[in-house]
Amino acid sequence: MIEQQTVTTEPATAAPLLSVRDLRVSFPSEAGRVDAVRGVSFDIHRGRTLGIVGESGSGKSVTSMAVMGLLPDYAAVTGEVTLGEADLLALDDKQMSAVRGREIGMIFQDPLSSLTPIFTVGRQIVEALQVHQDISGPAAWKRAVELLDLVGIPQPDKRVRAFPHEFSGGMRQRVVIAIAIANDPDLIIADEPTTALDVTVQAQIMDVLKTAQRETGAAVIMITHDLGVVAGSADDVMVMYAGRAVEKAPVDELFARPRMPYTLGLMGAIPRLDRAEEALVPVKGTPPLLVDLPDACPFVARCPVVQPACRTAEPELVTVPSPGPGEDHKAACRRADEITEGGAIDGAPVFPVPERKQSPIAVRPREDRAKVLDLSGVTKTFPLTKGALLKRRVGSVFAVNGIDLDIREGETLGLVGESGCGKTTTLLEIMGLRRPERGAISVSGVDVAGLRNRQQISAVRRNIQMVFQDPMGALDPRMTVFDILAEPLRAIGERDKRVLAGRVDELMALVGLDSEHRDRFSAAFSGGQRQRIGIARALATEPKLLVLDEPVSALDVSVQAGVINLLNDLKAELGLSYLFVAHDLSVVRHISDRVAVMYLGRIVEIGATDEVFRNPRHPYTQALLSAIPLPDPQAERTRDRILLRGDLPSPTDDRPGCRFVGRCPLHRTLGEVQKVRCRDETPHLTGREGLDHRDACHFAEKHIPKQL
Repeated sequence: MIEQQTVTTEPATAAPLLSVRDLRVSFPSEAGRVDAVRGVSFDIHRGRTLGIVGESGSGKSVTSMAVMGLLPDYAAVTGEVTLGEADLLALDDKQMSAVRGREIGMIFQDPLSSLTPIFTVGRQIVEALQVHQDISGPAAWKRAVELLDLVGIPQPDKRVRAFPHEFSGGMRQRVVIAIAIANDPDLIIADEPTTALDVTVQAQIMDVLKTAQRETGAAVIMITHDLGVVAGSADDVMVMYAGRAVEKAPVDELFARPRMPYTLGLMGAIPRLDRAEEALVPVKGTPPLLVDLPDACPFVARCPVVQPACRTAEPELVTVPSPGPGEDHKAACRRADEITEGGAIDGAPVFPVPERKQSPIAVRPREDRAKVLDLSGVTKTFPLTKGALLKRRVGSVFAVNGIDLDIREGETLGLVGESGCGKTTTLLEIMGLRRPERGAISVSGVDVAGLRNRQQISAVRRNIQMVFQDPMGALDPRMTVFDILAEPLRAIGERDKRVLAGRVDELMALVGLDSEHRDRFSAAFSGGQRQRIGIARALATEPKLLVLDEPVSALDVSVQAGVINLLNDLKAELGLSYLFVAHDLSVVRHISDRVAVMYLGRIVEIGATDEVFRNPRHPYTQALLSAIPLPDPQAERTRDRILLRGDLPSPTDDRPGCRFVGRCPLHRTLGEVQKVRCRDETPHLTGREGLDHRDACHFAEKHIPKQL
């Protein structure tokens, strides 16, 4: 085990570890020079964490790549980047190769593409060590095992010989962190290290990063779009927009008193557990193209408090008055001094919260509303085969293992759980409209097992449509918006051109798009607009149920808010029902009426959203909720987290017993007789009389300890 070090944070008066001054990066393009980074300056001291946030295209990643010297040769980079006493921009590629990995460690967003698939993880760690240190092979392998143990890989002495594909996504990210800290770097740059991970794995990775920083004493640059992650990990925050820093402050100061309208917009767009009843506040419009920018505030077209002077010159990043002692708060806004602590100017909110529409159907008792989807005992297994030429079945993968759920008119059911729990397989079983392996599926009262011909299937399919996760991949780039929206109408027999044109215009207006743009191709639209096109296409056949598979996970938080508000409004206006699959529990809390928690192919807790979130009963649900990042620095530092140990067990094992027992923090506190029951007896969903809330835990009434 590596000896734990004590991190000492350098005082603000000490020389910074990394100093960036007037960093500018531009790229050539057919439209002209793209000014991706425009005069960014910041300092970071040893032992401190700087969070850099902003929308896609704001320049966050380009800034970090410039510091690392990883930009292509055609990029024009000017300014000063000083690490200690070395001017990094003056070093050639060979000299920078000695700095990367030794003095600067990098953690990229996608751990799978960061690792070489044909080498074991141990060999890749050993390579990182031997490139920068004079260390023998046996010593390097011993160090690799220590590093894997440090980042929480179980059985590190055995897993060091495994290949990347044998690890889960969270475990691969831990390996990447081990490589980044292998040579005790002075600076660690983490570029969206938790974006593609489940909320429980995200919490584990953030804990590992804190451990890595504690062990190395390094400064950390955390690049992310998640303000909750920033609130819990950063000491200072820099908000970027259109290639510039538009606000900089210590984390407590920034969250308590944001002074830039763009920062206020980002915070208002975040789904929050404590404000689930309110509509979100989207930042309308899109960031400007960074080609030939005029001398004006780049946020002017999206700012709700713009003044004529904002269009005459771009504001400088200047210090604004702050009530906090010694707080260094800067903002690039002419009206920063007018913005009060509550995000208002002259008593009026900069971003007013829009009214949230209520569905008239939702006021009726749930039991009085018709079922639009009903699953009973649905099971789906996949064969586990062995043999290269003559394959034989040696087992089964229980992807969905006997689930029951139903969705009523005007209702949203959120389906949540970690990757591999069976959410996507459940959706495929529903959308396949065929007899399930076991159990029954009914859509609007029609049992899909009884569908005999294409006409019957088509009639049912009109009532259930799907919105996909990737708005770009879901739309045919060779088709105009008109053809994309007209295609499902033509599929159900509509051929009249006037009717098609009128319906397409109606659909575009319904989702907030300009019908004048119907002849454009999907590539001409932003990510949020493309998702609106996908929603409009799903609504073309006037369905009763929309199946939404991670519909906002690929969007910036500012755009995500507009899509979530749109879905809520459409449900109220059209009486729609949703099956909403997501890994972001804050989004699920905001949009769902009921929530079902899946674990290894089974529902382990289900009920009214308010009840489940206020009083989670299953230990797995409690762990999920405790891992949700909160955009509140003080709450993030003081909250109790339940960190799950290990990965999901094998889905090939269907023996009796609780499948969560190996990771359950409650199980470790039970007596031996109770533990035997957990291991040998499968718990079933049970509830309490009068409550829409059921859980599958033998000892749900037991208290989970705060410190695990």
